[in-house]
Amino acid sequence: MPNLTITADESTLRRLRIEAATRNLSVSRFVGELVKEKFAADDAYEQAMSDFFSRGPYIEAQPREDGRAWPSRDELYDRKGLR
Repeated sequence: MPNLTITADESTLRRLRIEAATRNLSVSRFVGELVKEKFAADDAYEQAMSDFFSRGPYIEAQPREDGRAWPSRDELYDRKGLR
């Protein structure tokens, strides 16, 4: 397996060693798992975005169950009607 050298300040490295030891992992394995989790989260986000945008444009709202129409945008934001 290839090696990777990282550069960080001493306090960050100290915390990294402590976290790795707490999880009973080597620093190398711990960093590898963190990067793997980050990539998985990025992939999930990209998939969610792709799913969302693949749905196409917004479709008009369905009628209410009681048969009444939904108010229009103008009706909702009519300032004169609120006074």
